[in-house]
Amino acid sequence: MRLLKYLFAPLVMLTAAQAYADPAQWAREWPQTDFTRTTIAFDEVISGGPPKDGIPAIWEPALIPAAQENRLDDREPVLTYEHPGAAARAYPIRYLMWHEIVNDVVDDMSIAVTYCPLCNSAMVFDARVDGIRHTFGVSGKLRHSDMIMYDRETLSWWQQAVGQGIVGRHAGTELTQLPGWMEAWGEFRDRNPDGLVMDEPEWRRAYGANPYVGYDSSAQPFLYRGENPPHGINPLARVVRVGNRAWTFERLRAVGEINEAGVVLSWTAGQASALDSRTIAAGRDVGTVRVRDTQGRDLPHDIPFAFAFHAFYPEGIWMLGD
Repeated sequence: MRLLKYLFAPLVMLTAAQAYADPAQWAREWPQTDFTRTTIAFDEVISGGPPKDGIPAIWEPALIPAAQENRLDDREPVLTYEHPGAAARAYPIRYLMWHEIVNDVVDDMSIAVTYCPLCNSAMVFDARVDGIRHTFGVSGKLRHSDMIMYDRETLSWWQQAVGQGIVGRHAGTELTQLPGWMEAWGEFRDRNPDGLVMDEPEWRRAYGANPYVGYDSSAQPFLYRGENPPHGINPLARVVRVGNRAWTFERLRAVGEINEAGVVLSWTAGQASALDSRTIAAGRDVGTVRVRDTQGRDLPHDIPFAFAFHAFYPEGIWMLGD
């Protein structure tokens, strides 16, 4: 946890007045955002430390053929999206760790590829709202430890973990989640020899390093004030969320496959945790989960930490088995 403490030491020293922002101050920072329209309690929002765009989202990412990529270790996690009729795409977590959002276009459809390290929430969204392309950035604000995104078109705020507009013109609007998933780079490359992978961005960042060393083994989540999950589940245990249901990794790993509630979940070893060791490729094996329906079609899902599922789905169903 030494590197994590080093990076976040200035944040934990903030006074309450500094950490928990004032809506009047937000209005000065975000003059084009309509703060009269919201679906949340403002006291749930805090500063994550960096200002608006302090974590720079990526627009128009460069992509290279998977066969040409030689920087990624086979075990490194990537966020995969396979669009019908187009080459499969992999977005390495080593880049999303530092940028959190990638705005891309696949076969004329705009998508937002998102990752919040503090919640381990990795999802791909259709970035169209009412048929109009929207592009997303990182606001610098958190709610329940999860990234709040904003769109550049209306400056509305969006909750990444649920893909919902929470402040501004689009408050109450939901983005459509697409069937993306986390897997090991070697898995993607072997399955998609003609696929594409996001190239290294032209920013000076420690790509391949994990700035949250030991985070997914810590006792409590960072910058989170909510309740811990029920049933004695570790707040930082990974779960598989499909809709408002969650299955624990512990249960899935023990059996390898679960088929219930119209969902088929499978687990295979070989993917490194991005939030464990100093080097992402050296992270402990957390494995790859695939989520399909009973017809074998990939389903939209997420693999957040248990605390995040409980925070955003307080009435959610925990699929604990017998």
